Amino acid sequence: MPNSNAKFHCNHRGGQEAGRRELVSRSLQSAQHCLEDQDFGTAYAHYLLVLNLAPELKTSVKETFQFTLFKWAEELDSLARIQDLFNCYEQALELYPNDEVICNSMGEHLFRMGFRDEAAGYFHKAVKLNPDFADAKENFYRVANWLVERWHFIMLNDTKRNFTYLKAIENAVRSGCKSVLDIGTGTGILSMFAKKAGASFVYACELSKTMYELARDVVAANNMEREIKLLHLKSLDIEIPKHIPERVSLVVTETVDAGLFGEGIVESLIHAWEHLLLQPK
Repeated sequence: MPNSNAKFHCNHRGGQEAGRRELVSRSLQSAQHCLEDQDFGTAYAHYLLVLNLAPELKTSVKETFQFTLFKWAEELDSLARIQDLFNCYEQALELYPNDEVICNSMGEHLFRMGFRDEAAGYFHKAVKLNPDFADAKENFYRVANWLVERWHFIMLNDTKRNFTYLKAIENAVRSGCKSVLDIGTGTGILSMFAKKAGASFVYACELSKTMYELARDVVAANNMEREIKLLHLKSLDIEIPKHIPERVSLVVTETVDAGLFGEGIVESLIHAWEHLLLQPK
C-alpha cells in the first residue's frame, strides 16, 4: 500500500505539472493573438497569469510584457482610468521590482498627472538601478528643477551662512547637546555638521520625497549613512519611540521660504519643544 500511495502522489504531481505547462502555453498563445488584434488589456491579463504560473519565464517574456504594459497603460490613461493604470504598474513592479524601464515609465505617468514628488522617486530609483539610463536621468533632472527651489542652491553656496550654522551647532554640542533632530533637513548639511561636531545621535526628517532621496545620497557620499537616521516624515508626525528612541537635546532647522506655510516652522518648533526636545529642569 505505501508504494501505491507514493505512485498515486507522483502521478498526481505529474498531472498538475502537465496541466500548468498546458495552461501557460495556451495563455502565451492567447496573449500573442491579443497583441496582433491590439487588445492590450486582455494580452496584459494573459501575461500576468503566465508570469504568476511560470516565474521562470520572466526573462524570456520581459520585453514583450513591458510593451504590453505600456500600450495598455496608454489606453487606461486616455480613458482616465487612473487607478487601474496605477494598479497595473504596481502589479508589474511586484513581478519586476528592479526593472528601471518600468520604474521610469511609472514616473512619467505620475509626472504628467502632477504628482512630481512621487515621480521623482521612481526616476531616482530607475537611475540607481541603471546609472547609464539616459531617459531616467533626464527625467530626474527635469523633475528636480520643479521640486528643488532655486533658493536652495544659493543657500548651499552661502559660505558665511554655513559657517555660522556650523559654529552654532558646534557650540551647542560641546555644551552638552549630544542628541540632535534636524527638521526639514534638505540636503542633510546641518545633520552632518552636528555629527562632525561630535553629537552621539543625529536624526533628520524631510517631507519632500525628492529631497529625502537626495539627502540619503549626500549622507552616504560622506560615509555617514549609519550615523544619521533619515526619516521621510513631517516633523509633526514623529513619534517616540516609534521613530526616534527618546527626546533630543537639540533641534536645528532652517525651514524658511514656503516652509513657513507648508511644514509650518512655528508649529514644528512648538511640537519639537513639547514632544521631542528634552525640557530644561
